[in-house]
Amino acid sequence: MIRSLWIAKTGLEAQQLNMDVISNNLANVNTNGFKRQRAVFQELLYQNMRQPGAQSTEQNTLPSGLQLGTGVRPVSTQRVHTQGGMNQTGDEYDVAIEGEGFFQVQMPDGSTAYTRDGHFSKSPDGQLVNAEGYPIQPGIVIPQDATKLNIGSDGIVSVKVPGQAEEQQIGQLTLTTFVNNAGLESIGGNLYKETQSSGAPNELNPGMESAGTLKQSYVEISNVNVAEELVTMIQVQRAYEINSKAVSASDQMLQRLSQL
Repeated sequence: MIRSLWIAKTGLEAQQLNMDVISNNLANVNTNGFKRQRAVFQELLYQNMRQPGAQSTEQNTLPSGLQLGTGVRPVSTQRVHTQGGMNQTGDEYDVAIEGEGFFQVQMPDGSTAYTRDGHFSKSPDGQLVNAEGYPIQPGIVIPQDATKLNIGSDGIVSVKVPGQAEEQQIGQLTLTTFVNNAGLESIGGNLYKETQSSGAPNELNPGMESAGTLKQSYVEISNVNVAEELVTMIQVQRAYEINSKAVSASDQMLQRLSQL
């Protein structure tokens, strides 16, 4: 079997994966807090036909060897956790993060997930929840008679209650940082789970140490750059075409060989 057929096959599979990643990025261009992904590839093992530095004669060594590559393989899809833009919504429950950190979300099974999506709302029992209805942690309970909600850049949550001149503090939003954001596991719904690669969560008040600050009535939008993704898509299409031509050329060579 002609080796180039299998090498080109790995190239086709790699570019198809690349296209899948780009398509997912573009599909989420309007998703709050979405972080774009990029595919990372690695060359496969080489076949050593002639070892570099091997003895050619008793006195001489080969200046270079003969090594044949066997293709490419995907090794990861890496999240790019750069800051997304800010979209003003005018909704007092919406909160955007400027800088590092994630909001904590309590899942139905009691575990904790993390998100950059700050599109929040008030549940029927007054809890601050995300779009799926999962409570934000630490828990914030908004009084039913509150007329105004204020979330400071430092995460302090206060409300205006009828009959009281001063705002009443009802809680503190915190941010969680990780040593390696790219090591977080995406579980859908704009949520992440910690892993060994991400490191242990570090809960901080906004503005403290490495944690970012909060911006009320804004949401962080996707960090996908449409123009950049489209340019990358064109490059992927061309690479796919080239690998397809390599398959066709190898097939023609194999046909010619079988006719001898």
